[in-house]
Amino acid sequence: MTLYITREASKLWRKVCVETSVELQLLVEKWKLLLAGLVFQYIHGLSARGVHYLHQPGPTLQDLGFMILPELGKERGYISESLFTFVFLSFVLWTFYPFVYHSKRFYTVLLWRRVLAFLVACQVLRIITFYSTQLPGPNYHCREGSKLAKLPPPESVTEVLLINFPRGVIYGCGDLIFSSHMIFTLVFVLTYHKYGSKRFIKLLAWVTAIIQSLLIVASRKHYTVDIVVAWYTVNLVVFFIDKKLPEMPDRSSGSQPLLLLSVKEKEGNSREENLKLLNGNSVDTADWRQRMQTNGNHGEESIHIRSESAANGK
Repeated sequence: MTLYITREASKLWRKVCVETSVELQLLVEKWKLLLAGLVFQYIHGLSARGVHYLHQPGPTLQDLGFMILPELGKERGYISESLFTFVFLSFVLWTFYPFVYHSKRFYTVLLWRRVLAFLVACQVLRIITFYSTQLPGPNYHCREGSKLAKLPPPESVTEVLLINFPRGVIYGCGDLIFSSHMIFTLVFVLTYHKYGSKRFIKLLAWVTAIIQSLLIVASRKHYTVDIVVAWYTVNLVVFFIDKKLPEMPDRSSGSQPLLLLSVKEKEGNSREENLKLLNGNSVDTADWRQRMQTNGNHGEESIHIRSESAANGK
């Protein structure tokens, strides 16, 4: 029994090491796009903090969702946040499953590049929208009489840039149309719907998104319009951007595994061909054509094949 556990642990460790090596090579190639997406998350938070300075508390607007859904109350507002945290962490963990499991349908780096592209596009539209018209916040800390409803003018640039994290993010006001929570939730659900493999989890993810929408309205954190706009905007943005981005290589078990060819191997191939030419030997025509075709691919299609037998313990 101990021998079996040791052997399986060794296989798992080899798989993790091989996958890490591959993902690091992808990260070296794509790090600028990933960094830009992460930096924009800060810009989005900074924009939300900025609109809080413009927020003017007032009477809560008439809302159909508020009429239909009973108010959860201030003491139960954590329910929607708990569900969102569960969705967020579940998705992040799922994106790293190629490091562990035999079945690999995507590369983690390439998947996050797509996810960040979806998020940034939606967040740009969100910033434009909530700066265009500021609505009186329906949340408890944004209502008239609350000390947090209005922010005094900032005393320094540093105060604005630090966005009073995390308190400034949790108790923000004015960034309403459309819901940031629903942007993340729907982007994650749509991504899993395309690249996930479990039908039941896909159905559960959509049901969770619907429940999340209802809980946000019931918690009075957003108006119903904020949720409705998020549903059709995020779906349309993801649809169009997904069509524009190059499709990721398929890593499903039925297809040939794709991995990076290292720079050293590329240089080695070039030196080998040069030596053949210098010695008067012609390069094999079929081999030359195959390499030309491989080098002509773009984006993720330029990823070459290397054996993953070490990862599977064979």
